[in-house]
Amino acid sequence: MHRQPILFALALTLSIAPAASGQVLPPKIPTEVSTRLKQDRFETVTSIRGLPLGVRDALQDLFGTNTLDIAEPGEPFRATDVVVDPKLPVRRLRLAACSMEYCIVYYERGGIAHTWHAAVFHWTPAVTRLEWGGFASGSLRTVDELRNAMLSGAIKASNSW
Repeated sequence: MHRQPILFALALTLSIAPAASGQVLPPKIPTEVSTRLKQDRFETVTSIRGLPLGVRDALQDLFGTNTLDIAEPGEPFRATDVVVDPKLPVRRLRLAACSMEYCIVYYERGGIAHTWHAAVFHWTPAVTRLEWGGFASGSLRTVDELRNAMLSGAIKASNSW
C-alpha cells in the first residue's frame, strides 16, 4: 500500500480546512464566550433538527458541504476511511446544547483519522457566527463535561472541521 498519496491527501485536506471555515479562530476561548459558557443556562439539544436554523447553516458552511453532512447521535456514519456506504455522513453529532444566544456543538468526524470537535456559536434570528472551537477528547459524555473542557483549555483551538 502506498502511504505517500494518503499522507499527501490528508495534509492537503488539513491545509485547506481553515480556508473553508472563512475565519481564523483565536487560540484561547474569548473572554466574553467563556463568561457566557459559565453563566448561561444551556438546554440539551438531542437532534440536529433541534439546533437553531442559523446554527445548522453555520455548520454546513463550516463543513464546506452542500448539505449538512452530519448524522444524528447514535446513528451510523463513516467512522473510518473504508467507505461501506457512501451515502452515510462523515460526521456524527455527539452532544449539543443552546442558551438564548449561544450553542455548543460536539461531534465526531470519521475518516482516516477519527477525531472529535467542539464549537461555540453565537446566534440570533438575524445572524449566526462561529465564536470558537477545536479538537476535543472523544470521552466527553455530558454537556457539563463539554463546557468544562472548553473552559479548562482541554479543547485545543483549530480551524479543521
